[in-house]
Amino acid sequence: MSSFQRAREALGYRLREMRLDAHLNGRELAKAAKWAPSKVSKLEAGRQTPSDSDLKNWARICGQPAAVPELVASLRSLEQQYVEFRRMFRTGLPSRQRSIGEIEAKTELTRNFEPCFVPGLLQTAEYARYRFTEGDAGDTERGVPKDEAEVDEAIAARMERQQVLHRGDKKFHFVMTEAVLRYLVCPPDVMTAQLGHLISMTTLPAIRIGIIPFDAPLPVGPIHGFYLYDKELVLVELFTAVLNVTQADEIGAYERVFGHLAEAAVYGADARKVLTQVLDAPHIS
Repeated sequence: MSSFQRAREALGYRLREMRLDAHLNGRELAKAAKWAPSKVSKLEAGRQTPSDSDLKNWARICGQPAAVPELVASLRSLEQQYVEFRRMFRTGLPSRQRSIGEIEAKTELTRNFEPCFVPGLLQTAEYARYRFTEGDAGDTERGVPKDEAEVDEAIAARMERQQVLHRGDKKFHFVMTEAVLRYLVCPPDVMTAQLGHLISMTTLPAIRIGIIPFDAPLPVGPIHGFYLYDKELVLVELFTAVLNVTQADEIGAYERVFGHLAEAAVYGADARKVLTQVLDAPHIS
Protein backbone atom coordinates (compact mmCIF):
# COMPACT_ATOMS: atom_id res chain seq x y z
CA MET A 1 0.00 0.00 0.00
CA SER A 2 1.33 3.45 -0.92
CA SER A 3 1.95 6.19 1.64
CA PHE A 4 -0.76 8.21 -0.12
CA GLN A 5 -3.33 5.46 0.40
CA ARG A 6 -2.27 4.91 4.00
CA ALA A 7 -2.73 8.61 4.70
CA ARG A 8 -6.13 8.65 3.01
CA GLU A 9 -7.28 5.65 5.03
CA ALA A 10 -6.03 7.28 8.24
CA LEU A 11 -8.09 10.37 7.46
CA GLY A 12 -11.10 8.16 6.73
CA TYR A 13 -10.66 6.39 10.06
CA ARG A 14 -10.64 9.77 11.85
CA LEU A 15 -13.88 10.74 10.11
CA ARG A 16 -15.47 7.45 11.16
CA GLU A 17 -14.44 8.07 14.79
CA MET A 18 -16.08 11.49 14.69
CA ARG A 19 -19.31 10.02 13.29
CA LEU A 20 -19.43 7.31 15.95
CA ASP A 21 -18.72 9.84 18.71
CA ALA A 22 -21.72 11.81 17.44
CA HIS A 23 -23.88 8.63 17.61
CA LEU A 24 -24.75 8.88 13.92
CA ASN A 25 -24.95 6.09 11.38
CA GLY A 26 -23.79 6.55 7.81
CA ARG A 27 -27.24 7.18 6.38
CA GLU A 28 -28.02 9.84 8.98
CA LEU A 29 -24.80 11.70 8.25
CA ALA A 30 -25.33 11.42 4.50
CA LYS A 31 -28.88 12.79 4.82
CA ALA A 32 -27.70 15.75 6.92
CA ALA A 33 -24.96 16.52 4.40
CA LYS A 34 -27.28 15.93 1.40
CA TRP A 35 -24.93 13.27 0.04
CA ALA A 36 -25.47 9.81 -1.37
CA PRO A 37 -24.93 7.23 1.42
CA SER A 38 -22.14 5.66 -0.64
CA LYS A 39 -20.06 8.82 -0.27
CA VAL A 40 -19.87 8.39 3.50
CA SER A 41 -18.65 4.81 3.20
CA LYS A 42 -16.11 5.73 0.51
CA LEU A 43 -14.69 8.59 2.58
CA GLU A 44 -14.43 6.45 5.71
CA ALA A 45 -12.82 3.55 3.83
CA GLY A 46 -10.25 5.80 2.16
CA ARG A 47 -11.62 5.14 -1.33
CA GLN A 48 -12.38 8.82 -2.00
CA THR A 49 -10.44 11.98 -1.17
CA PRO A 50 -12.59 14.58 0.62
CA SER A 51 -12.67 18.27 -0.25
CA ASP A 52 -12.30 21.10 2.25
CA SER A 53 -16.06 21.55 2.07
CA ASP A 54 -16.64 17.85 2.80
CA LEU A 55 -14.50 18.05 5.94
CA LYS A 56 -16.21 21.21 7.18
CA ASN A 57 -19.64 19.64 6.63
CA TRP A 58 -18.58 16.47 8.42
CA ALA A 59 -17.23 18.34 11.45
CA ARG A 60 -20.35 20.54 11.64
CA ILE A 61 -22.77 17.62 11.47
CA CYS A 62 -20.77 15.69 14.08
CA GLY A 63 -20.76 18.72 16.38
CA GLN A 64 -16.98 19.09 16.27
CA PRO A 65 -16.26 22.34 14.36
CA ALA A 66 -12.98 22.71 16.27
CA ALA A 67 -11.67 19.63 14.42
CA VAL A 68 -11.70 21.42 11.04
CA PRO A 69 -8.10 22.77 11.18
CA GLU A 70 -6.77 19.30 12.07
CA LEU A 71 -8.76 17.65 9.28
CA VAL A 72 -7.74 20.22 6.67
CA ALA A 73 -4.08 19.88 7.71
CA SER A 74 -4.35 16.11 7.15
CA LEU A 75 -5.87 16.75 3.74
CA ARG A 76 -3.06 19.15 2.77
CA SER A 77 -0.49 16.53 3.76
CA LEU A 78 -2.36 14.03 1.62
CA GLU A 79 -2.48 16.39 -1.34
CA GLN A 80 1.28 16.90 -1.21
CA GLN A 81 1.75 13.19 -1.84
CA TYR A 82 -0.55 13.00 -4.87
CA VAL A 83 -0.58 16.19 -6.93
CA GLU A 84 -2.81 16.45 -9.98
CA PHE A 85 -1.29 18.20 -13.00
CA ARG A 86 -4.31 20.51 -13.21
CA ARG A 87 -3.47 21.87 -9.76
CA MET A 88 0.30 21.67 -10.08
CA PHE A 89 0.45 23.73 -13.25
CA ARG A 90 -1.83 26.53 -12.12
CA THR A 91 1.40 28.43 -11.47
CA GLY A 92 2.72 27.44 -14.91
CA LEU A 93 5.16 25.00 -16.48
CA PRO A 94 8.23 27.17 -15.74
CA SER A 95 7.38 27.25 -12.04
CA ARG A 96 7.27 23.44 -11.96
CA GLN A 97 10.72 23.26 -13.57
CA ARG A 98 12.15 25.67 -11.02
CA SER A 99 10.61 23.68 -8.16
CA ILE A 100 12.26 20.47 -9.38
CA GLY A 101 15.52 22.39 -9.82
CA GLU A 102 15.41 23.40 -6.16
CA ILE A 103 15.12 19.74 -5.15
CA GLU A 104 18.02 18.76 -7.40
CA ALA A 105 20.19 21.56 -6.04
CA LYS A 106 19.82 20.12 -2.51
CA THR A 107 20.37 16.49 -3.55
CA GLU A 108 23.79 14.83 -3.51
CA LEU A 109 22.81 11.74 -5.52
CA THR A 110 20.03 11.90 -8.09
CA ARG A 111 18.92 8.62 -9.64
CA ASN A 112 16.45 8.46 -12.51
CA PHE A 113 14.91 5.57 -14.42
CA GLU A 114 12.98 6.21 -17.63
CA PRO A 115 11.23 3.59 -19.81
CA CYS A 116 9.84 5.97 -22.46
CA PHE A 117 11.51 9.39 -22.50
CA VAL A 118 14.99 10.87 -22.27
CA PRO A 119 15.50 12.16 -18.70
CA GLY A 120 14.76 15.86 -18.40
CA LEU A 121 18.28 16.67 -17.21
CA LEU A 122 19.68 15.10 -20.39
CA GLN A 123 17.26 16.59 -22.92
CA THR A 124 18.17 19.01 -25.68
CA ALA A 125 16.06 22.15 -25.92
CA GLU A 126 14.24 20.93 -29.02
CA TYR A 127 13.48 17.50 -27.55
CA ALA A 128 12.16 19.26 -24.44
CA ARG A 129 9.92 21.41 -26.64
CA TYR A 130 8.21 18.34 -28.04
CA ARG A 131 7.81 16.90 -24.55
CA PHE A 132 6.19 20.10 -23.28
CA THR A 133 3.82 20.28 -26.26
CA GLU A 134 3.01 16.57 -26.33
CA GLY A 135 -0.53 15.68 -27.35
CA ASP A 136 -1.89 19.03 -28.47
CA ALA A 137 -1.49 22.70 -27.68
CA GLY A 138 -3.75 22.45 -24.66
CA ASP A 139 -2.84 18.96 -23.47
CA THR A 140 -6.48 18.49 -22.56
CA GLU A 141 -5.88 15.09 -20.97
CA ARG A 142 -3.74 16.63 -18.25
CA GLY A 143 -5.54 19.95 -18.20
CA VAL A 144 -2.29 21.84 -18.69
CA PRO A 145 -2.74 25.05 -20.70
CA LYS A 146 0.23 25.87 -22.89
CA ASP A 147 1.13 28.85 -25.01
CA GLU A 148 4.33 29.47 -26.93
CA ALA A 149 5.76 31.98 -24.47
CA GLU A 150 5.14 29.66 -21.52
CA VAL A 151 6.75 26.73 -23.34
CA ASP A 152 9.79 28.86 -24.20
CA GLU A 153 10.14 29.88 -20.55
CA ALA A 154 9.75 26.26 -19.40
CA ILE A 155 12.47 25.13 -21.81
CA ALA A 156 14.78 27.85 -20.52
CA ALA A 157 14.06 26.73 -16.95
CA ARG A 158 14.81 23.11 -17.84
CA MET A 159 18.09 24.11 -19.48
CA GLU A 160 18.93 26.10 -16.35
CA ARG A 161 18.22 22.99 -14.26
CA GLN A 162 20.87 21.15 -16.25
CA GLN A 163 23.62 23.38 -14.87
CA VAL A 164 23.51 21.22 -11.75
CA LEU A 165 25.13 18.43 -13.80
CA HIS A 166 28.38 20.39 -13.87
CA ARG A 167 28.65 21.03 -10.14
CA GLY A 168 31.45 19.08 -8.57
CA ASP A 169 29.50 18.17 -5.43
CA LYS A 170 26.70 16.27 -7.20
CA LYS A 171 26.39 12.78 -8.64
CA PHE A 172 23.84 11.49 -11.13
CA HIS A 173 22.87 8.00 -12.24
CA PHE A 174 20.48 7.69 -15.18
CA VAL A 175 19.07 4.41 -16.46
CA MET A 176 16.83 4.18 -19.51
CA THR A 177 15.54 1.45 -21.78
CA GLU A 178 16.62 1.14 -25.40
CA ALA A 179 13.02 2.00 -26.26
CA VAL A 180 13.71 5.56 -25.06
CA LEU A 181 16.22 5.91 -27.88
CA ARG A 182 13.92 4.46 -30.53
CA TYR A 183 10.54 5.99 -29.75
CA LEU A 184 9.95 8.86 -32.16
CA VAL A 185 8.33 11.28 -29.73
CA CYS A 186 9.80 14.05 -31.89
CA PRO A 187 10.89 14.42 -35.55
CA PRO A 188 13.89 12.29 -36.66
CA ASP A 189 16.27 15.26 -36.93
CA VAL A 190 15.48 16.30 -33.35
CA MET A 191 16.00 12.72 -32.16
CA THR A 192 19.30 12.52 -34.02
CA ALA A 193 20.57 15.61 -32.20
CA GLN A 194 19.28 14.22 -28.91
CA LEU A 195 21.12 10.92 -29.37
CA GLY A 196 24.32 12.79 -30.20
CA HIS A 197 23.89 14.81 -27.02
CA LEU A 198 23.48 11.63 -24.98
CA ILE A 199 26.70 10.23 -26.44
CA SER A 200 28.60 13.33 -25.33
CA MET A 201 27.00 13.24 -21.87
CA THR A 202 28.28 9.71 -21.25
CA THR A 203 31.79 11.15 -20.92
CA LEU A 204 31.04 13.51 -18.02
CA PRO A 205 32.70 12.32 -14.79
CA ALA A 206 29.81 12.98 -12.39
CA ILE A 207 27.22 11.23 -14.56
CA ARG A 208 26.51 7.54 -15.11
CA ILE A 209 24.25 6.81 -18.06
CA GLY A 210 23.02 3.25 -18.38
CA ILE A 211 21.00 1.81 -21.24
CA ILE A 212 19.05 -1.43 -20.95
CA PRO A 213 19.29 -3.16 -24.35
CA PHE A 214 16.23 -4.88 -25.75
CA ASP A 215 17.93 -8.28 -25.39
CA ALA A 216 19.03 -7.76 -21.76
CA PRO A 217 17.45 -10.06 -19.14
CA LEU A 218 15.16 -8.00 -16.92
CA PRO A 219 15.01 -8.80 -13.19
CA VAL A 220 12.01 -6.47 -12.78
CA GLY A 221 9.56 -5.05 -15.28
CA PRO A 222 10.09 -1.37 -16.22
CA ILE A 223 6.56 -0.37 -15.31
CA HIS A 224 7.07 3.38 -14.94
CA GLY A 225 9.76 6.02 -14.59
CA PHE A 226 10.79 7.63 -11.33
CA TYR A 227 13.31 9.97 -9.70
CA LEU A 228 15.17 9.09 -6.50
CA TYR A 229 16.56 12.07 -4.58
CA ASP A 230 19.11 10.73 -2.07
CA LYS A 231 17.10 8.63 0.38
CA GLU A 232 14.57 11.40 1.03
CA LEU A 233 12.10 11.52 -1.85
CA VAL A 234 10.81 9.59 -4.86
CA LEU A 235 8.87 11.37 -7.61
CA VAL A 236 6.69 9.25 -9.88
CA GLU A 237 5.04 10.97 -12.84
CA LEU A 238 1.71 9.38 -13.73
CA PHE A 239 -0.42 10.43 -16.69
CA THR A 240 -2.54 12.89 -14.72
CA ALA A 241 -0.55 13.47 -11.54
CA VAL A 242 2.77 13.27 -9.72
CA LEU A 243 3.15 10.92 -6.76
CA ASN A 244 5.52 12.11 -4.01
CA VAL A 245 6.83 9.17 -1.98
CA THR A 246 8.43 9.96 1.38
CA GLN A 247 7.92 6.77 3.43
CA ALA A 248 11.29 5.15 4.17
CA ASP A 249 10.11 1.62 3.36
CA GLU A 250 8.72 2.69 -0.02
CA ILE A 251 11.87 4.65 -0.86
CA GLY A 252 13.87 1.54 0.00
CA ALA A 253 11.73 -0.49 -2.41
CA TYR A 254 12.41 2.01 -5.20
CA GLU A 255 16.12 1.87 -4.41
CA ARG A 256 16.08 -1.90 -4.81
CA VAL A 257 14.17 -1.68 -8.09
CA PHE A 258 16.60 0.95 -9.38
CA GLY A 259 19.52 -1.27 -8.40
CA HIS A 260 18.10 -4.22 -10.34
CA LEU A 261 17.44 -2.09 -13.42
CA ALA A 262 20.90 -0.52 -13.20
CA GLU A 263 22.48 -3.97 -13.16
CA ALA A 264 20.70 -4.83 -16.42
CA ALA A 265 22.08 -1.72 -18.15
CA VAL A 266 25.29 -1.21 -20.10
CA TYR A 267 27.56 1.79 -19.56
CA GLY A 268 30.45 3.69 -21.12
CA ALA A 269 31.64 2.32 -24.46
CA ASP A 270 28.90 -0.33 -24.49
CA ALA A 271 26.22 2.33 -23.96
CA ARG A 272 27.72 4.46 -26.73
CA LYS A 273 27.64 1.41 -29.00
CA VAL A 274 23.89 1.07 -28.45
CA LEU A 275 23.41 4.79 -29.08
CA THR A 276 25.43 4.61 -32.29
CA GLN A 277 23.46 1.61 -33.51
CA VAL A 278 20.22 3.50 -32.99
CA LEU A 279 21.64 6.54 -34.78
CA ASP A 280 22.35 4.33 -37.78
CA ALA A 281 18.82 2.89 -37.79
CA PRO A 282 16.70 3.76 -40.86
CA HIS A 283 13.86 5.35 -38.86
CA ILE A 284 16.33 7.84 -37.32
CA SER A 285 18.66 8.58 -40.21
